[in-house]
Amino acid sequence: MNAVGIVGVGLIGGSFGLALRKAGFTGSIVGVSSERSIAEAESCDAIDHGLSLEAAAASCDLLFLSQPIYGIIATLEKLGPLVRPGLLVTDAGSTKRVIVDAARRFLPPGSFLGGHPIAGKEVRGAAAGDGDLFRNRPWVLTEDLDHPVRHWIAAIGARELILDPDEHDRLLAWSSHLPQLASTALASVLSEQTGAVKAVAGSGLMDMTRLGMSSFDLWRDILGTNEVAVAAALDAYIAKLQYLRDDFGKEFRQAGEFAQSLKQRG
Repeated sequence: MNAVGIVGVGLIGGSFGLALRKAGFTGSIVGVSSERSIAEAESCDAIDHGLSLEAAAASCDLLFLSQPIYGIIATLEKLGPLVRPGLLVTDAGSTKRVIVDAARRFLPPGSFLGGHPIAGKEVRGAAAGDGDLFRNRPWVLTEDLDHPVRHWIAAIGARELILDPDEHDRLLAWSSHLPQLASTALASVLSEQTGAVKAVAGSGLMDMTRLGMSSFDLWRDILGTNEVAVAAALDAYIAKLQYLRDDFGKEFRQAGEFAQSLKQRG
């Protein structure tokens, strides 16, 4: 693998470029993104320079699509006539079924490997990139395809995991998408309280609401492409909260009844 193109040079794409360099990749790393993102990525050495999608597809051995989900799907459609023998397209999309289905529609057989590095931050942009972002983190692949990219996934310290796209989406609904919604809901309900709440907020509350600062655009795509699995997880969580609320009320009433009985005895 001599040349890598990163389509969407933000936090994940920039971190991938930095991680490859740190792991010893000596080939060319180019970016396909907006002028602003390319300049930012060049300034932090995440890429060597920018190219058009057409030029990157013509010169690279690997294209890494690290855009929001609907952006990835749009890029896959554009890539259809551009993919040549020897080029592999992979991605970093947070849901997999819709992306894999799109790749099957638009790309030649054997030219796509679905992926999801399960790592990130609540901030965006290549300037926030980190060459160690993927270290000791799962990197899901949707099939057991023999390609040098798997060597580099291991070299940057990620833990490879092969999952069917549907199983990936079901599991991520519980491990990632539900926590995001819970954090966002908590942050929202707290924002409706008086400012005095912030004065007594500890690190635990900050940890629980940190995810609520994540990009709306990013999460709109994720939740919109995994609606059934997320709804099932959310329903189960709401039911558990209701159970805790009912149980709390029961304990409160029992404590009150006990206190009343003591008062009567006195």
